[in-house]
Amino acid sequence: MNTAPDGSIVQRDAPRPDLLAFEIRDKITRPDIEWMSALTDQAMQAHKTIDMLIVMANYEGSELGATFDGYATSVKARSVAHIRHYVVVGAPAFAEAMIKLSGLIMPVETKTFDLADEAAAWAYLAEAGPASEAAPAWRS
Repeated sequence: MNTAPDGSIVQRDAPRPDLLAFEIRDKITRPDIEWMSALTDQAMQAHKTIDMLIVMANYEGSELGATFDGYATSVKARSVAHIRHYVVVGAPAFAEAMIKLSGLIMPVETKTFDLADEAAAWAYLAEAGPASEAAPAWRS
C-alpha cells in the first residue's frame, strides 16, 4: 500500500495495472487529493482506459482546498474519457446518489456497494476483465 502525504487516502494493491484502488480513511486534504490525482493521471496516460475502485472506509468529507483544487478538477474532467468502471464501496447516501446520477449522464459505468460488500466490488471488477483491452463505455 502507498499512502498520501497527509494519510487521508491510501492506494490499495490491485490485481492488474489498469485498476486503481484507493481507500479513503479521513477528511481529504489538498495534498492528498493532488497525490491521488497524479496517480490517476499517470494511469490514464499509461493505459488509456482504466477502472477505478474507491473504498470509503472512513470518509469525513473534504477540505475546501481539496474540493476546489485545480489540478484535481482537471484530472476529474479528463477521466471521463478514460475510466470504464467507477466503483465505490461504502459511499454515504448523498455521494451514492450523485454517483448513480453521474452514471446515467456520463459515459462511465458506475456502481456502488455497501462497505460490507467490498469483496463483491472486487469480484465485479475481476469479472469485467482488463480495462486496457476494452474501449471506454462512450466508445462502445
